[in-house]
Amino acid sequence: MKIVIEFYRIRETDNAHAVIGQETADAANLDDAIEIAQRLAKTLNMPQQPDAMSISDSDGNELYVHRFRVFETPDERSLP
Repeated sequence: MKIVIEFYRIRETDNAHAVIGQETADAANLDDAIEIAQRLAKTLNMPQQPDAMSISDSDGNELYVHRFRVFETPDERSLP
């Protein structure tokens, strides 16, 4: 199946999303799509660190959403 993977930042104040990376790929199933997205999250050259990602099919139906990490305070962003 053809998938679209989007990586985005989330603004805390109003939950607005800003796409910072987008890729299309072919995946055998959802598990394969998630594996591809996780690999891209580590290797894709994006201008900022994404807060979350989503996987959609070629018709725009959202299949999977993942938030990488929820930070308690802005100071925690610098922690490993």
